[in-house]
Amino acid sequence: MDYPERWEIDDDPSLDEAALLEMLRAMLEIRGLEDEIQRAFTKDLVRGSTHLCTGQEAAVVGACSVLRTTDSMVCTYRGHGAVLAKGASLAATFAEIVGRETGLCGGKGGSMHLTDAGVGAYGSFAIVGAHLPIANGLALAARQQGSDAVSLCFFGDGSTNIGAFHESLNLAAVWSLPVIFFCENNLYGEYTAWRATARVDRLADRAGSYGMPGVRIDGNDVIAVRRATGQAVERARAGEGPTLIEAVTYRHRGHSRTDPAKYRPDGELERWLKVDPIRRLENLLATRGVSPERLQEITAAARDAVRDAVEEALSAAPPRLEALYEDVYA
Repeated sequence: MDYPERWEIDDDPSLDEAALLEMLRAMLEIRGLEDEIQRAFTKDLVRGSTHLCTGQEAAVVGACSVLRTTDSMVCTYRGHGAVLAKGASLAATFAEIVGRETGLCGGKGGSMHLTDAGVGAYGSFAIVGAHLPIANGLALAARQQGSDAVSLCFFGDGSTNIGAFHESLNLAAVWSLPVIFFCENNLYGEYTAWRATARVDRLADRAGSYGMPGVRIDGNDVIAVRRATGQAVERARAGEGPTLIEAVTYRHRGHSRTDPAKYRPDGELERWLKVDPIRRLENLLATRGVSPERLQEITAAARDAVRDAVEEALSAAPPRLEALYEDVYA
């Protein structure tokens, strides 16, 4: 399954309308803020590069929807959506990306280093795979403290070929750590199709090498993501150890701001746009009887929230010069 088999997503009767609308709102806000980040970059308001998760919103929202604030989460440089899904402020996230003192890290971390420990978002990481061992450390710390908190680790398909991936999964399995390893397989590691770098049909099958469950799901189906992650979280809280989830999804844009993505086959993007995760959830809500007017209200509210966040962030000042000497070791 390198592409969803059908347009419809599986409903879950246990999820009420309010829960589904909340996930829709979160996905709309993430996409809206990513669009604003793109605009900010073109206006030279962003230093460095940006890596947008447009098209992958169901993966982060579905997974984070089953977490508690006390659970930890780490992610990749394509992590704006994951940090927002974990509960970070829209305004503080955007302020960090455009380098303002009200940003999550005081405007000094930027797009690839978003952290908000207050909501359990312990960082996005620019080095591929560097955060998998950190996810293990967070899980071990929770256990040492007598907590049933779990650690959720997002990473891309490219990370599954490096040493940190294999070492981290092995250690987590041996120590039965409460970690959910969540691979956002968007089919490309930077500019290279993942099938050109791996001889396995399913990345989730690599879980078998470490004696943990591995499951492959439709990453554009927010309910399927929530269900699979929820089951993995239950296992982890019960002391049954880690799980590897492979969520097949797709980024609508190139690897980074300067990537036109000409390496993609003709028609591939257009095909994936037809299974846009937001549109699919809206379709499900419509079949449940949610009116077009209600869906429009959610869309408008998300748009207004993003607009207000951008205005608030851009009204803030850049970091003070003295901030260079703060939050560093002497």
